[in-house]
Amino acid sequence: MIPVEIGEPFFNYMRKFVELDADTMQLIAGHTSEVTLPEKHLLLLEGNPCDKIYFIVSGLGRSYYTDFSGKTITWNFYFNTPDSVSKNLFATDYRAFLSNTVSSIAIEALTEVQALLFTKKEVNYLIEKSFTYERWLRKLNETAFMNMYDRAFTLLTMAAADRYDKLVKEESHLLQMFSNYYIASYLGIAPQSLSRIRSQH
Repeated sequence: MIPVEIGEPFFNYMRKFVELDADTMQLIAGHTSEVTLPEKHLLLLEGNPCDKIYFIVSGLGRSYYTDFSGKTITWNFYFNTPDSVSKNLFATDYRAFLSNTVSSIAIEALTEVQALLFTKKEVNYLIEKSFTYERWLRKLNETAFMNMYDRAFTLLTMAAADRYDKLVKEESHLLQMFSNYYIASYLGIAPQSLSRIRSQH
């Protein structure tokens, strides 16, 4: 349970999709908690059940997976700035959360992170009690699916230079927020390859 005003960053995001009244905000505030996660804290481990969703209020994080060769690939970045979209604000493995299977990714805090935490039990309760919340969550899930499809399609079909061009065009703010190591990992290439691609642009 949190005071309604603590949940305002989350409610501001919800308002982009649905109208909120005081009762709905009070209900949601009563079924979430505020957490502070230290730098390098692992919010989720690969192979573990995923029964939590974190809404990022401040700080930086990333999710990653290990490919067939043992290489770590950054799947997504988490932060809350004016450039943030849903995939940056909500840290979870949606597939594992929705299907009750183990996670394919790990999630770590790159700095201290302030977040609002929703457990699966709380999410299910809010779905039952609030049509507004259920409608908003459906929109969020649709967006998450499209983001996941776009991310996988990019990694599977684009050459490294094209992936970099797409990043510059659509998410150039990431270049100022995260190290070259993590940007290279996000693009699925070695840091040396990123340096070479940048020198050619």
